[in-house]
Amino acid sequence: QAQLVDSGGGSVQAGGSLRLSCAVYGNTHGAHCMGWFRQVPGKEREGVVALYTGGGTTEYADSVKGRFTISQDNSKTTYSLQMNNLKPEDTALYYCAAHQRTRPYCSTIAPVGVFRYWGRGTQVTVSS
Repeated sequence: QAQLVDSGGGSVQAGGSLRLSCAVYGNTHGAHCMGWFRQVPGKEREGVVALYTGGGTTEYADSVKGRFTISQDNSKTTYSLQMNNLKPEDTALYYCAAHQRTRPYCSTIAPVGVFRYWGRGTQVTVSS
Protein backbone atom coordinates (compact mmCIF):
# COMPACT_ATOMS: atom_id res chain seq x y z
CA GLN A 1 0.00 0.00 0.00
CA ALA A 2 1.45 3.34 -1.02
CA GLN A 3 1.81 6.12 1.48
CA LEU A 4 2.46 9.83 1.06
CA VAL A 5 4.03 11.72 3.92
CA ASP A 6 3.91 15.48 3.69
CA SER A 7 5.96 17.76 5.90
CA GLY A 8 7.63 21.13 6.11
CA GLY A 9 4.81 23.37 7.20
CA GLY A 10 5.23 26.09 9.77
CA SER A 11 4.53 29.69 10.68
CA VAL A 12 6.10 32.58 8.81
CA GLN A 13 5.48 36.25 8.29
CA ALA A 14 4.15 37.61 5.05
CA GLY A 15 6.87 37.70 2.43
CA GLY A 16 8.63 34.70 3.89
CA SER A 17 9.27 31.28 2.40
CA LEU A 18 8.62 27.66 3.23
CA ARG A 19 9.46 24.41 1.51
CA LEU A 20 7.05 21.52 1.76
CA SER A 21 8.07 17.95 1.03
CA CYS A 22 6.11 14.88 0.05
CA ALA A 23 7.81 11.52 0.47
CA VAL A 24 6.37 8.61 -1.47
CA TYR A 25 6.56 5.19 0.15
CA GLY A 26 5.49 1.92 -1.36
CA ASN A 27 4.02 1.22 -4.74
CA THR A 28 1.86 3.93 -6.21
CA HIS A 29 1.21 1.70 -9.21
CA GLY A 30 2.78 4.11 -11.63
CA ALA A 31 1.19 7.28 -10.43
CA HIS A 32 1.63 9.89 -13.16
CA CYS A 33 0.25 12.93 -11.44
CA MET A 34 1.54 14.55 -8.26
CA GLY A 35 -0.32 17.44 -6.79
CA TRP A 36 -0.51 19.78 -3.85
CA PHE A 37 -3.82 20.93 -2.43
CA ARG A 38 -4.75 23.22 0.41
CA GLN A 39 -7.79 23.65 2.58
CA VAL A 40 -9.02 26.10 5.16
CA PRO A 41 -11.85 25.32 7.56
CA GLY A 42 -15.24 25.75 5.99
CA LYS A 43 -13.96 25.77 2.43
CA GLU A 44 -13.42 23.15 -0.22
CA ARG A 45 -10.00 21.69 -0.85
CA GLU A 46 -8.24 23.78 -3.50
CA GLY A 47 -5.74 22.57 -6.05
CA VAL A 48 -2.46 24.49 -5.84
CA VAL A 49 -0.26 22.71 -8.36
CA ALA A 50 -0.36 19.55 -10.47
CA LEU A 51 2.71 17.91 -11.98
CA TYR A 52 2.25 15.33 -14.72
CA THR A 53 5.35 13.21 -14.38
CA GLY A 54 4.69 11.42 -17.66
CA GLY A 55 5.45 14.53 -19.65
CA GLY A 56 6.86 16.90 -17.11
CA THR A 57 4.07 19.43 -17.51
CA THR A 58 3.03 21.53 -14.57
CA GLU A 59 -0.07 23.55 -13.82
CA TYR A 60 -0.31 26.15 -11.08
CA ALA A 61 -3.35 27.84 -9.65
CA ASP A 62 -3.45 31.51 -10.62
CA SER A 63 -3.20 32.51 -6.98
CA VAL A 64 0.27 30.99 -6.62
CA LYS A 65 1.82 31.48 -10.07
CA GLY A 66 5.24 33.03 -9.87
CA ARG A 67 5.53 32.32 -6.15
CA PHE A 68 5.29 28.53 -5.80
CA THR A 69 7.43 25.94 -7.57
CA ILE A 70 7.05 22.18 -7.54
CA SER A 71 10.04 19.90 -8.06
CA GLN A 72 10.89 16.23 -7.83
CA ASP A 73 14.08 14.39 -7.04
CA ASN A 74 15.67 12.07 -9.59
CA SER A 75 14.24 8.97 -7.98
CA LYS A 76 10.76 10.47 -8.06
CA THR A 77 10.23 9.51 -4.45
CA THR A 78 10.21 13.02 -3.04
CA TYR A 79 8.28 16.02 -4.31
CA SER A 80 8.82 19.48 -2.96
CA LEU A 81 6.83 22.66 -3.07
CA GLN A 82 8.90 25.81 -2.70
CA MET A 83 6.68 28.65 -1.55
CA ASN A 84 8.06 32.18 -1.75
CA ASN A 85 6.57 35.56 -1.00
CA LEU A 86 3.93 33.97 1.16
CA LYS A 87 0.74 35.87 1.86
CA PRO A 88 -1.74 35.58 4.73
CA GLU A 89 -4.25 34.12 2.29
CA ASP A 90 -1.88 31.19 1.74
CA THR A 91 -2.64 30.04 5.28
CA ALA A 92 -4.10 26.54 5.04
CA LEU A 93 -3.55 22.86 5.63
CA TYR A 94 -1.53 21.62 2.66
CA TYR A 95 -1.80 18.08 1.30
CA CYS A 96 0.19 16.23 -1.30
CA ALA A 97 -1.68 13.79 -3.49
CA ALA A 98 -1.18 11.43 -6.42
CA HIS A 99 -3.10 9.44 -8.99
CA GLN A 100 -2.41 7.15 -11.94
CA ARG A 101 -4.91 8.55 -14.42
CA THR A 102 -4.12 10.20 -17.70
CA ARG A 103 -2.91 13.71 -18.43
CA PRO A 104 -6.33 15.43 -18.71
CA TYR A 105 -6.97 14.48 -15.08
CA CYS A 106 -3.72 16.04 -13.89
CA SER A 107 -4.99 19.50 -13.16
CA THR A 108 -5.52 21.89 -10.27
CA ILE A 109 -9.22 21.82 -11.09
CA ALA A 110 -9.54 18.06 -11.28
CA PRO A 111 -11.99 16.64 -8.75
CA VAL A 112 -10.24 15.70 -5.53
CA GLY A 113 -11.76 12.26 -5.87
CA VAL A 114 -9.51 11.59 -8.85
CA PHE A 115 -6.50 11.58 -6.55
CA ARG A 116 -6.09 8.16 -5.02
CA TYR A 117 -3.24 8.77 -2.62
CA TRP A 118 -3.08 11.53 0.00
CA GLY A 119 -0.77 12.76 2.68
CA ARG A 120 -2.15 13.71 6.07
CA GLY A 121 -1.47 17.38 5.60
CA THR A 122 0.96 19.95 6.94
CA GLN A 123 -0.13 23.31 8.32
CA VAL A 124 1.10 26.56 6.82
CA THR A 125 0.35 29.77 8.70
CA VAL A 126 1.30 33.17 7.32
CA SER A 127 0.92 36.20 9.53
CA SER A 128 0.65 39.76 8.31
